[in-house]
Amino acid sequence: MTGVMLRFAFALSILSCAALGVALDARAVDGLYGNSKMPGIGRPVRVGGDRDYPPYEFLDKDGKPAGFNVDLTRAVAEVMGMKVEFRLGAWAGEREALMDGGLDILEGMTYSDERAQILDFAPHTIVNHAIFARRGAPPVSSLDDLAGKKVIVHRAGFMHDTLAAKGMEKDLIFSETPADGLRLLASGVGDYAVVAMLPGISIIRENKLDNIQPVARSVATVRYGYATRKGNDALLARFSEGLAILRETGRYQAIHDKWLGVLENGKVKWQTLAVYVGAVVAPLLALLGGSMLWAHMLRRQVAQRTRSLTKALDELSSNQRQLVQADKMAALGTLVSGVAHEINNPNGLILLNIPILRKVQADVARLLDAWHEREGEFTLGGIRYSRMRQELPRMLEEMQEGAMRIKRIVNDLKDFARREEGAAKALIDVGDCSRKAVRLVETTIRKHTDRFSADYEADLPLVWGNSQRIEQVVVNLVINACQALPDKSRAIEVTTRHDVEAGKVILCVRDEGSGISVEHMAHLTDPFFTTKRETGGTGLGLSVSASIVKEYGGCLTFESAPGQGTTACLELPVPKEESPA
Repeated sequence: MTGVMLRFAFALSILSCAALGVALDARAVDGLYGNSKMPGIGRPVRVGGDRDYPPYEFLDKDGKPAGFNVDLTRAVAEVMGMKVEFRLGAWAGEREALMDGGLDILEGMTYSDERAQILDFAPHTIVNHAIFARRGAPPVSSLDDLAGKKVIVHRAGFMHDTLAAKGMEKDLIFSETPADGLRLLASGVGDYAVVAMLPGISIIRENKLDNIQPVARSVATVRYGYATRKGNDALLARFSEGLAILRETGRYQAIHDKWLGVLENGKVKWQTLAVYVGAVVAPLLALLGGSMLWAHMLRRQVAQRTRSLTKALDELSSNQRQLVQADKMAALGTLVSGVAHEINNPNGLILLNIPILRKVQADVARLLDAWHEREGEFTLGGIRYSRMRQELPRMLEEMQEGAMRIKRIVNDLKDFARREEGAAKALIDVGDCSRKAVRLVETTIRKHTDRFSADYEADLPLVWGNSQRIEQVVVNLVINACQALPDKSRAIEVTTRHDVEAGKVILCVRDEGSGISVEHMAHLTDPFFTTKRETGGTGLGLSVSASIVKEYGGCLTFESAPGQGTTACLELPVPKEESPA
């Protein structure tokens, strides 16, 4: 009878634990989503934006949401199976609504480090800000030139924050929308207005504000896109995934061309082309009745103009391809950050649990050792205990080391993908940048060579630069070296040194690869020049790298000969004074 009662009590305790688990699960779900349904699934996502910010977002003549951001949001909602509800109004009110919980997401927020403290971002577009003035106004070329001037800005907008941070708050004149600001400027209020370039041009054309014009066309280049309050990771991830799908399917480019393409490419270029064509055709018609000498001279002029046009069109095509590639890299950075976050979560659990498992193993080992002495040999997981006793601690240690390695790689990858506004300069250690870059491409190195070495000179002086961008240069140089090796027996060597006489820190990547032909040496840093087109090369790696190094006062040099390998060196000047200027 006592045994039956014990079994009944044991069963009752199990049922109680199960009921408690269900209750805890329900509380966890309630804590995650609250009492309302998940935005975009059970109820529409409340999307906020500016009511008068063409061509990005505005209310059309029928009072309905329209513009690039609106079409993009609708497309994201369609591919992700979400419902959305647009609420466009005055921008300052929209920002407050997001922070108060009246909105789930803003579709047109400019990124800044300060805003990133309270918001999470999924940028999708690059926006240039410009300074506008009435015709005849004194010229300015930068935001700093606006000190002491009366400047009209969009209330609670990016330029409001930027100029206030520069100490110009007292001289600012606020408008509720960019259109209101430009209309105020046109009416004689204020000295200048700072508005994003494309909206400014669109507003001037739409409202026929012929007395104002841009006087500085690119005073700030920023990332622009979706923003949510901190902690709304699930919703932002759905929008980021939707953007990635739209880019892959080509729908993003179609929406971009519909709203922004006309303003970016503009009628001006067609007018310029018409001037060239007219300069060719008009002389041709005028000289048709002339002598053969004039006809010959005309043909020479036509040929010269044609070459000029061909060159101009080639440069335009090259610039367009660079912009498309930059847009793809921006999307890749967002995707890499998301993937790194997803890897860190399960890896964090592994790092948390393995130390506990090691303690458990140590405690259990004493009991199993006693059992082994008393009962003799037995098996664990199909392996004899006497062997498993030695192997299990080593396996747990290897698992912990592997998880730590994953964490380091993911952190390096996040640092490499992080994009900084204005690429701010700081004093950096070139050796440290090189170590991080090598860790990023360690798998690629092992795949291509069995003879990799690195020799970093100790106590290198610091140089001015941006660590993520210098890492990008080193990654490009090491990957190029790997791709140049015909087999794994050839070596790659990375070295750093301080050239005291030249006042430079020098990083070199030397490979024993196939080398570079003489005719190709002069074109290594030309945009889109590549000898690996058939294997997917874009020709942008060394071009971008050379631009980055040049920005910090340095240079890239190459020494090579066919069949004798290549040495690529990154040189950065050692500052005489600790100033980034």
